[in-house]
Amino acid sequence: MRRTLSRLGLTFGVMVAVIAPVATTASAVVITPPTPRTGKLVQVGPTAEHGFPAWYRDSNNVRLEACVTADDPLCPVLLDEVPNPDLPVSYPDNFPGEFFYQLAGSTVTLANGVRATVGLDLEGAWANGEVIDGDQMVFGRIRIRFAAPEGQRFRITHPYGIDDIVATDKGVNMTEDIGTTPLAFGQALNSRVGPFLKWDPAVLPAAPAGYTGDPGVDHKVVGSPYNTNFVRIEQLDPATGAVTAQVGFNDLFSVQGRFATNAGVDIDQATYTTNADGTGFVEVYATSEPGQAIEVASNPALGFRGTRLRGQNGKYYGRFPVTTEVPDGATIEVVNNSDRPVARKTAKLVDVVRITGVQYNANNGRLQVSATSSDDDASPGVLTVDGFGPITGQPFTGVQAPPPSITVRSSGGGSATAALTGTGRLFLPDRPVAAATVANPVVVGQTVQLDGSGSTGQIDSYAWTQVSGPAVTLAGADQPVATFVPTAVGDYAFTLTVTGPGGVSQPVTLTEQVIDVQAPTADAGVDQTVVRGRAVALDGSRSRAVETYSWRQVSGPAVTLTGATGAKPTFTYPAQTLPATPGPNPAFVFDNAPIVLELTVRNPGGIATDQVIVRPAADNFIGGITARYRTGNNEWRVSGTNSLLAGQRVQVVLGSTLTGRTIGAAASVDTTGAWAVRVTGPAPGTIRTVSVVSSTGAVALAQAVTVTN
Repeated sequence: MRRTLSRLGLTFGVMVAVIAPVATTASAVVITPPTPRTGKLVQVGPTAEHGFPAWYRDSNNVRLEACVTADDPLCPVLLDEVPNPDLPVSYPDNFPGEFFYQLAGSTVTLANGVRATVGLDLEGAWANGEVIDGDQMVFGRIRIRFAAPEGQRFRITHPYGIDDIVATDKGVNMTEDIGTTPLAFGQALNSRVGPFLKWDPAVLPAAPAGYTGDPGVDHKVVGSPYNTNFVRIEQLDPATGAVTAQVGFNDLFSVQGRFATNAGVDIDQATYTTNADGTGFVEVYATSEPGQAIEVASNPALGFRGTRLRGQNGKYYGRFPVTTEVPDGATIEVVNNSDRPVARKTAKLVDVVRITGVQYNANNGRLQVSATSSDDDASPGVLTVDGFGPITGQPFTGVQAPPPSITVRSSGGGSATAALTGTGRLFLPDRPVAAATVANPVVVGQTVQLDGSGSTGQIDSYAWTQVSGPAVTLAGADQPVATFVPTAVGDYAFTLTVTGPGGVSQPVTLTEQVIDVQAPTADAGVDQTVVRGRAVALDGSRSRAVETYSWRQVSGPAVTLTGATGAKPTFTYPAQTLPATPGPNPAFVFDNAPIVLELTVRNPGGIATDQVIVRPAADNFIGGITARYRTGNNEWRVSGTNSLLAGQRVQVVLGSTLTGRTIGAAASVDTTGAWAVRVTGPAPGTIRTVSVVSSTGAVALAQAVTVTN
């Protein structure tokens, strides 16, 4: 079985994602194998002339290079990915949209005759599907596909792990792509792909020299980090996960991969140093495989000839004389003469910046930075501190909060960063500020709370003192909240001071009015209209003569009240419940009723209640719903516009009520209220209407469907 690939959608991001080019996706869970992992991808090679890594290395020290040529039958590029397959592959004009370092997979014939395919690839592609420099990405891909009845559950064991998948109405269709951030080539090392799969050397025939195998011949392999060099598919009980039967097994794989013969080269840094007379030297730091012939190419503009770099453990260094002034924008070229064709890299020369001093004075807010450049010719460059400006010899002033490190950049291209440490006085806590509140008025015999919890700063102690009014006994006079019970009508005054490491606060005074016993009055606040999904704040603070508050819900969708025993509780207005996927949902009920809450207040003189109504903000579908179904490709296209702009979800259901089968959903409306659902399936049969509901309460039933080929 020779694996082939046509252009397929990519799942962007570095997290596990499940995708499919249909309306529904299989529910997939990655299972941790019972045995520890013993290998992986470990290294990304230097970038080649096409901007992708020249190779990837695994923990078995196997290096595979990119298959990007059309003339190698054991490691070919896909011709339908090349703009002009009749011409040689070249970058950027005739380069493939996708290619592979490893293309591996197995086809398993299940007990019911269905063919299951499992792909295990390390793939290179372009973030936006077009050959654009800067969009290069390499990702590890696990893909599992086979037809199965909706709801059936399977466990698939393969060389790179175990997946637990529940089939949808389109069967099992799972893709996991790890490493789809452009130019972040190291992300692929975190995928499940690796070590590379190659033909088992104990099984004849042997792999072709220089290759992991012949992709046209299925063969046993080695390389699994779990020693699971096979594909096993087991059917599970959907509820318990218990194995009910093994429905497929195969230990033969098609593998494509070419061992890297070239090492490539990367320039890590290239710097210049010049003296006042214009002479100086260039230093080059490069990386490649150990034992390579790494050279700097002749550079007449700088006055030196092609010369070898010195190497050790894959690191290379060279120091070369400059006999003339270094021109602006000068570059050097480094080559790997061990490669065929010779690998070449070019880098711009930059000066070496050294930060010689960083001092910050916290007393006066002055930052002093000094630095030097290796460009010491007659016209040295300008040194600039990020976020502050050019270095002039004078300190930067008015710096109240400096950064933890200072970066100096040179007009010659170099830069350096140094940590900052400050001098000056040590910071201590500020003097605390006392703040106190009390409810007014209260009645004789009611417990009164003096609340100083709103005081600010570092506080070690509280002190409440009565300064006027009938004498009372204060409970908690050294606590943030003190209480007393008045026995007579009158005005009672108290002071609060707080003490902390910053000193003693100014005292704050409050007065409590105590009146004769009377029943409280309840005021639950004005009725409100809010958008579903947003926070609601209730306000019973206009109630009078209150000792205790108690809120409860009377009717409407259930909510959870926070602070239900205070004057101002909160809750979140629940979103409109949407029909479950995939449906049908015969018990579904659309509920747009308001929420009614009741406040009860008490004091020694009696009890009072009041109610408040919180209604959901109106949401409507404006301008009508457009619904089309194409029988040729089983595709739905439904669109509309909502009157409320709240990022709400919109769900489309087959039929004239909301109890039918779910077609699909728009994740959110856009900034104009528009939304669209474009999915594959389910087929409508003889039904020619759809119903639509939003999470903010808009509903449209029995909308006509246009059916075409």
